[in-house]
Amino acid sequence: MADQTLMAGAAELGIDLSEQQAARLIRLLDELDDWNQRMNLTAIRERPAQITKHLLDSLSVQPFLRGERILDVGTGAGFPGLPLAIVNPSRQFTLLDSTAKKLKFIDHIVALLELPNVQTVHTRAENFRPAQRFDIVLSRAVGPVEQFVRWAGHLCVGGGRLLAMKGRDPGAELQTLPSGWKLAGVHKLNVPALDEERHLVEICRSHDRA
Repeated sequence: MADQTLMAGAAELGIDLSEQQAARLIRLLDELDDWNQRMNLTAIRERPAQITKHLLDSLSVQPFLRGERILDVGTGAGFPGLPLAIVNPSRQFTLLDSTAKKLKFIDHIVALLELPNVQTVHTRAENFRPAQRFDIVLSRAVGPVEQFVRWAGHLCVGGGRLLAMKGRDPGAELQTLPSGWKLAGVHKLNVPALDEERHLVEICRSHDRA
């Protein structure tokens, strides 16, 4: 039943989940439930809400991904990075967080579900200096957009995008972007079965085409 709910919701988002992908996503939630008994990874415990607020919410940004290298900043228990990695096996995902116990859970999932396209990094975004920058730098609920740009802008390639997942339209937050950056768009996201607002803020360098 959960698989069917997930696959129907994904289809509404324009994503054709395979049965294997759906099974992996549900297994991710099963493992999250198990680990939640030992450590507090997430406050969302009921399966319908997990499918909506963890899986479908994560997958709602799928149309805005570009390139091959994706960075999820402040990934927490692996959202949105893990669901996106499961449905994008040809893209490389780096999941970054400053809390080691959450990355331990993600490393467990990567091994269990055999996700060779996922690696974890234990640091803060402002301290991360990768050998190669990313096409997409993504965050979900990591504070004001301006702060996100200051912390993570250096991690984005020229022509890449910073994507900030927000609840309500952030409006005033977008008036004070750091120098060298501009708003490429604010996109309303429609997450199936979610009775809350969701928006995606897309930011690019000032000299890039929006």
